[in-house]
Amino acid sequence: RCENLVEVYFQLQQQVMAASTELGPELLPRLLERFNEVLSSLVKSSFLVEKQPPQVLKTQTKFQASVRFLLGPRLLKAAPKPYVVRADMVTEKQARELELSNYSNTLSESTGEILHNTVALETNPTSGNCCANFKNVLLKKIKRCERKGSESVTEEKCAVLFSTNVTLTPSNISIHLQVLSLPIVVIVHGNQDNNAKATVLWDNAFSDIDRVPFVVAERVPWDKMCDTLNLKFMAEVQTTKGLLKEHYFFLAQKIFNDHSASPEDFQSRHVSWAQFNKEILPGRGFTFWQWFDGVLDLTKRCLKSYWSDRLIMGFISKQYVCKLLSMQPDGTFLLRFSDSEIGGVTIAYVMRGKDGSSQVENIQPFSAKDLSIRSLGDRIRDLGQLRNLYPNIPKDQAFGSHYNKEQTGKD
Repeated sequence: RCENLVEVYFQLQQQVMAASTELGPELLPRLLERFNEVLSSLVKSSFLVEKQPPQVLKTQTKFQASVRFLLGPRLLKAAPKPYVVRADMVTEKQARELELSNYSNTLSESTGEILHNTVALETNPTSGNCCANFKNVLLKKIKRCERKGSESVTEEKCAVLFSTNVTLTPSNISIHLQVLSLPIVVIVHGNQDNNAKATVLWDNAFSDIDRVPFVVAERVPWDKMCDTLNLKFMAEVQTTKGLLKEHYFFLAQKIFNDHSASPEDFQSRHVSWAQFNKEILPGRGFTFWQWFDGVLDLTKRCLKSYWSDRLIMGFISKQYVCKLLSMQPDGTFLLRFSDSEIGGVTIAYVMRGKDGSSQVENIQPFSAKDLSIRSLGDRIRDLGQLRNLYPNIPKDQAFGSHYNKEQTGKD
């Protein structure tokens, strides 16, 4: 614990002072200076962000954050009045300069205007924690910096710098405390949210702990990307049913635009940031992430229970659906996420002609708006041509628990 280290520090300092005459006039000052450096380093490292600001932050929107000073209760108990913590926006360049100076430099200029950005650092009498709680903070505006090449505003990373000056008792040493939040992407409009989330997801998933702010790899192994997409999917949808191997195969074909490789071939590949959220998918008007995020949103809002019951195959190509269904009995169907639309789910089913030939039909995709009007289960019940969920589960058995009781009477 930090408090124990501080106690050891003060005991050693007292022993040095007690032996001052034996140490001599040259060694004593050097030892005391070294002691102060150690104390300063320990104190600075005990100043942390306890509650991070939102990593996608919209201007003119209130947010909350808090910082905690682990050694505050021990070192600030005799302070005549509470110290004040200040919150400022900093650019990636400023964050890098602060990091390289080991936070010995102070911020020259904030890169944005934050309202209600000063809060007292106080010790809670119940918990004993020394914190500054920012409850009503608002980023009024942001100063954009020059971007590299084709970089967009939603790829620009900032951070909130929390800082304060404290004087420690009983040693009376003045120390400037600074700590950075996690990287933040600032947006000014809701339509930037999707791309900003991509920047944050890539940074959180693929950055090293000890890095220069906010450097992150441009290319990452495909298996790491699979883990990230799976964790993101389960967290957003709030389900324990994650993605399967066949889902990863479909996603790999989509992001690499390669339908000839085997699942094993993809394991050794690397995927780039450009493939993830800069390059438009062939024949579409959106990126891989924009499409995947649409699936996330739809599943979270309308399909969570169906996905958790494994009733949705979801991540499967139209071509493979045809291969699966063409040999099945009339009325066999499955559910897949739309390739052509963001945030759509479609029903594919097989019909057989009088001559026994099969034809696979795809119903126009349902959006979240459609499913809020009438649920997926009820739509499946409505469609008489649907009989068995692939491979051979009667639809009432598969979806019966998802049917709503029909209203009767004048309604």
